Amino acid sequence: MEVHRRTVSVDGLHTSYLEAGKGDPVVLLHGGEFGASAELGWERNIAALAAQYRVLAPDQLGFGQSAKVIDFVNSRAMRIRHVARFCEVIGIDSAHFVGNSMGAVNLLTDVTSEAPLLPIRTLVAICGGGEIQQNRHFEALQRYDASLAAMRRVVEALFYDAGYPADDDYVRRRYESSIAPGAWEAVAAARFRRPNAPPPAVPSSARPYERIDVPALIVEGGNDKLLPSGWAAQIAKQIDGGRSVVVDGAGHCPQIEQSSTVNELLLTFLREQT
Repeated sequence: MEVHRRTVSVDGLHTSYLEAGKGDPVVLLHGGEFGASAELGWERNIAALAAQYRVLAPDQLGFGQSAKVIDFVNSRAMRIRHVARFCEVIGIDSAHFVGNSMGAVNLLTDVTSEAPLLPIRTLVAICGGGEIQQNRHFEALQRYDASLAAMRRVVEALFYDAGYPADDDYVRRRYESSIAPGAWEAVAAARFRRPNAPPPAVPSSARPYERIDVPALIVEGGNDKLLPSGWAAQIAKQIDGGRSVVVDGAGHCPQIEQSSTVNELLLTFLREQT
């Protein structure tokens, strides 16, 4: 399956995305770790999904080959607006959405808001929605200093399998992505907190999930080092018809670490909605 790299201007912002396949659109939103991109987040899933769907995987603002910009007031809202406008610009008025980590949190934030912007037909949230654990793995994601050693710690935090941080080529791919012009600055800026700033008003576990009125699947990594066990089921039970699944042998990125399992989960879920 051929995957095309395309670019489009969205409200004056250079936006890069991957596209493959034909049919009902599936939009994939990658995570927010240093070095993240559509390619790194979804390279093991696009071809499988594109056999039956039109797959669109944008580099979200600040990541990959898209514009390196940040909104210091509400960067999450900025990225949600950008994806919504991206869909408008390329003519997508309804789509299946799948997000991992930050991408999943953005989806859940939008769909539980009073005025959702994204044209969500169905929703899959992978490792996004639980309360991030305050541990050394979280610190690795927060305090990345743009060194190879620090990227190895980021990769260790993301994956259950120790083979990933031990893979020099894989670590270097993510490292090179993280040091592209403007990439470190854009992602680091989103982590800035004003001294003595209050914590977020609504923790992710307390969103009004009952507002979700589209078919939803919440996916948990069974060996996630960043999220607590059982968070997916807790969220799914608050959604009318919501479902959850735990992917064993996977950390924070099951779509990479257990790609065959996740691809089958996604295809089965999407088939049931058509």
